[in-house]
Amino acid sequence: MANSLSHGNATLMPRYALKIEYHGKPYSGWQKQRDVPSVQQTIEEALLKLEKNCEGIQGAGRTDAGVHAYGQVAHVDMEKDWAEFRLSEALNYHLRADPVSILQAARVDDDFHARFDAVEREYTFRLLARRAPLSHEVGLVWQVNNPLDIDAMREGASHLLGLHDFTTFRSTICQAQSPVKTLDVLDIEEIPINYGTEYRFTIRARSFLHNQVRSFVGTLEHVGRGNWKPIDVKHALEAKDRAACGTVCPPHGLYLAHVTYPNDPFA
Repeated sequence: MANSLSHGNATLMPRYALKIEYHGKPYSGWQKQRDVPSVQQTIEEALLKLEKNCEGIQGAGRTDAGVHAYGQVAHVDMEKDWAEFRLSEALNYHLRADPVSILQAARVDDDFHARFDAVEREYTFRLLARRAPLSHEVGLVWQVNNPLDIDAMREGASHLLGLHDFTTFRSTICQAQSPVKTLDVLDIEEIPINYGTEYRFTIRARSFLHNQVRSFVGTLEHVGRGNWKPIDVKHALEAKDRAACGTVCPPHGLYLAHVTYPNDPFA
């Protein structure tokens, strides 16, 4: 491994993008916090075993407590010029006791930023309808007892697409400067599984408000079981009132699935 390159009087530290998978149950969320475990801190502790002066990582999205990821992205500056495969392997060795995996490491330009360069984020939500208790999927899906009306949920979801003020569907502690966002995709797939049906939500936007996805899914579940009509979703959106939202569903069915960049660092 070569040392960092010098450019004028400044030292350029090689920057890497990391594609990360994790099980969110043991963690208070992605973001590092005092006195509670987080995914960010877990990865940074592994990095410090590779380089004692590593200053930490910046993630593409701040997932909440209990939320999982298939494709979180973070960037990190290293002192040494690591081979990409060796860096991911070394990190996974030090993460072997944790439900966190580095799927890929990629060398990126020095100005690449995992959060600010992202042009779209995709979340998956898994909702499973079946009577029998779960065994294999405990903590990985939100379980309800009875089948849902997918056509009604799709009709309700159609009212959320596009540019809107999503005040109804954001947490009261959301720190975003504006509730106005553009929702690009909200698709629902029906998948037969062992003695049940999974409703898999795919939700894409450039950025999201705090609890926005879980508010969407909880509201659409009301539609699916017949407590709401599809048009009620439109009325809730237009109310611009948190009290008009349906139930906020639990975090353990939610996954940060993919982060899109103008130039995919992992291509």
